[in-house]
Amino acid sequence: MQVQDVDLRLLRIFVAIVECGGLSAAESRLNIGRSTISSHLSDLEVRLGLKLCKRGRSGFELTEPGRVTYQASLELLQQCEAFASTVASSKNELSGRVTIATIDTMVSDPRCGVARAISALKARGGNIQFDIHVCEAREVETSVVNGRSLVGLGVSRHQLRGLDYYPLHNEYNYLYCAQGHPLFHLVESEQSKSGRNNAELEALLAEAEVITSNYLRDKEVRNDGLNYQNSAIAYHDEGIAHLILSGEFIGYLPEHYASYWVDKGMFRAIQPEKYAYQIPVMLITSKSNTASPLAEALIEEIKRVHAN
Repeated sequence: MQVQDVDLRLLRIFVAIVECGGLSAAESRLNIGRSTISSHLSDLEVRLGLKLCKRGRSGFELTEPGRVTYQASLELLQQCEAFASTVASSKNELSGRVTIATIDTMVSDPRCGVARAISALKARGGNIQFDIHVCEAREVETSVVNGRSLVGLGVSRHQLRGLDYYPLHNEYNYLYCAQGHPLFHLVESEQSKSGRNNAELEALLAEAEVITSNYLRDKEVRNDGLNYQNSAIAYHDEGIAHLILSGEFIGYLPEHYASYWVDKGMFRAIQPEKYAYQIPVMLITSKSNTASPLAEALIEEIKRVHAN
């Protein structure tokens, strides 16, 4: 088939549906209603002569032709953006779409220079569009691997082939409890320095339920011997914060994020000299997708603002 402008628009909608995991979930990202999204998807299926997905009460699921079309769409859209960027560079201007994948709560870290990098890049080209996707740590890497994002900002313990990792700064994580938890008053009590209360604190720690996180800030990194056999799991810092605030669980959070509740007297760090670890925040780029002038400029600005 000959690819036209309308096809590119439909393919972008299809990619958004797949990456959001369904039509309803794609509404906020695309800023259009579910019925319109469904109509566009049907138009694309007719245009291609393929059944791309199954949708209904059982949920959303790609067909095999749908998986092939999704991968091909990513490659095509990436090539279109690279073309626009290269043509713009021939006129000594930056143009195109800047796509950044990042872990959550980075904005509360004063060392994070994403906003400054965006401002500097915007000053270099008025026709640049920005698209920031906040996601889980592993999804950051996946987004860069499949070409959806030019760069990623996240943490990684098992680096993927095909990606480059550039350390920006270390994130400090501490173990927190909130008001209502048995540990809250004990950890700050002057009496807790006595042997009796120290033993009480250790006993409570052994029983306390620690939030399990799939955010690569997990017990393998911590190696703290605490109780992770519990009913609480979260995939983002905000979810961990909700669970800690309940007063039923304790959990690790980045210091810069937890400081909001610490300053209000709602959170307290538990033995920070013992229960703490740091993990490097990385700039993640593709070895094969950084040749465009726009990608090079984005990487240059991110490195520059963090170096300063």
